[in-house]
Amino acid sequence: MTIAAIARAAFVPALSAVEAGRIPGATLGVVTAGGHRHVETSGLAQRIPTPEPLTRGHWFDLASLTKVIATAPTILRLADAGALDLDRPIADVIPDLRQYDPAGAAERRITVRECLMHDTHLPAVEPIYTYGDDPWRLRHFVLQREWRAGPPVYSDINYILLSIAIERLTGGTMAELPMPPGLGWASDAAISVATEYCQWRRRILKGEVHDENAFALGGAAGHAGLFGTVDGVLDFAQALLDGSGASTAALGAMRSANARGRSCGWEVRIPGWPGGDACSSATIGHTGFTGTGLWLDFDRGIGWTLLTNRVHPTRHFDSGIFALRPATGDALIAAWDAATARSDRRGG
Repeated sequence: MTIAAIARAAFVPALSAVEAGRIPGATLGVVTAGGHRHVETSGLAQRIPTPEPLTRGHWFDLASLTKVIATAPTILRLADAGALDLDRPIADVIPDLRQYDPAGAAERRITVRECLMHDTHLPAVEPIYTYGDDPWRLRHFVLQREWRAGPPVYSDINYILLSIAIERLTGGTMAELPMPPGLGWASDAAISVATEYCQWRRRILKGEVHDENAFALGGAAGHAGLFGTVDGVLDFAQALLDGSGASTAALGAMRSANARGRSCGWEVRIPGWPGGDACSSATIGHTGFTGTGLWLDFDRGIGWTLLTNRVHPTRHFDSGIFALRPATGDALIAAWDAATARSDRRGG
């Protein structure tokens, strides 16, 4: 069985979801550490106001894949270079964080690694975009707010803080971070996948970031704002699988999880996670709210990305994405293992 046949077998659940009208369109890309890849695409890049067929070249709003493709790797590269210490407070880099309570503020004690691993007291999300229209004022709202305390949860606020740290260290905005071909902080609407009709902006979003907070912060932030093609995402995945895309220390941080299954940026396989239960324990992955996802099985040397526009034209609809993702992962691993077993029986 070729990589194309494996991808086609894994694409069956997504194809069924498209044909049933649960999601407008879907693209599945599969890549190996050795560079073999295949892409399957079906459905529409846009349903309304005018149907538009989805192609391999369309750009997706990657949503929270921004965290693992852009923000976490940048922080880890800065750590490799000695520009910051993962185990020191992020206030070392952002000295004005909660500057009016320098001795008592809990936010000033949060470390960079804790932000990367979502191991802080910060809330999951906050409607920052409702507090004003100035991106720089909103950054300082984030920095000076006394955040309500709670147990560690997956938090966009963690990654907004990380992006502010990146901006302080690099001297530019997140939107100015260079990205390789197939990835970027903006996208031409003509070749972009549509997301939601935004009640705040009062239009279908196409080529502009779906996440309201990222838009309010200037269009790109640590938690969202990155766009990409399926091949751009696969290039990134292959570089991690073959070891060329990050240092040994950075890869170790990405793959070493805390008790809740969170590593530096990623989620490591735990029961019931979106990557399915058939992958190895050496698998990491992440999802994005718009309907995106990326998983890397290092034991098998294979990665896959499922990109959909499940929020088009609205998020207030049961797209079935939470069942589709693990079904795709399990189908892919089953096909991969079957092909590997046949190859072994034939002696390679």
